[in-house]
Amino acid sequence: MTDSQPKPKVRFVWPTDTASASFTPVDIDDQQSAEPEPSEPKWKVRSRERAANIAKYRQPAADLRGANANEADTRMLVTDVLTDILGYDKYDDLTTEYRVRGDFADYGIRIDGTLVGFVEVKRAGAKLAERHMRQVEMYSINQGTEWMILTNGWHWKVYHLTAGLPMTVDLVLDFSIIDDDPATLAQALQLISIESLRRREIEKVWAKQAATNDYQLRLALSSAGVQEAMRLELWRNTGHRVSTDEVGQLLTWLVAGKN
Repeated sequence: MTDSQPKPKVRFVWPTDTASASFTPVDIDDQQSAEPEPSEPKWKVRSRERAANIAKYRQPAADLRGANANEADTRMLVTDVLTDILGYDKYDDLTTEYRVRGDFADYGIRIDGTLVGFVEVKRAGAKLAERHMRQVEMYSINQGTEWMILTNGWHWKVYHLTAGLPMTVDLVLDFSIIDDDPATLAQALQLISIESLRRREIEKVWAKQAATNDYQLRLALSSAGVQEAMRLELWRNTGHRVSTDEVGQLLTWLVAGKN
């Protein structure tokens, strides 16, 4: 090898057992370029492992549904899910029969001492309805919280309330302990775990959904740019000229029909 030729980047590792000494070539570039895989945060591992245990509650939930169990019996299952699966401490993080202006929410959820949401429980045989959501919505409005969970033990709905004018309520999660596949179920449960609420991870899911909620769609469709583009498109397609006001009325009618 001449001096002008590049020297190979190889060093030798001397074994600790000198009796069987041998040289092992090691490519230094390979060693330097190898970076450790980023590890998943411990809280995510912990919440995911807990969520995977939901399988043991499938049959009890199905039994409650089949028996049309009352609210008291349904709350026993909900408490187990909140503590065993979602990681809430029943003494530090949950307050049962949380008083809200003369009424009582089934559970108030606290994160590090701060009230962040409510859980409203209905009997296992009840179909979750809008009137049930309005009940927990009033709790949130009165207490200034964002997160609302409505459940009959096996069917869970998670809502986000945005205060202001107009006030908006978005359905963020809708899942069944009995019917959903384990992977989908575990992912949903992980999002409402104490770790996720503490780190506001669920807000990423909500923000994506809120970008296309009814209010935002109405806002976009009522913009001058959208209505003018629609007016021109109608003229090109039909040869009929309509005013921007007429287009606005048509779009309002379409959005109203969607609901």
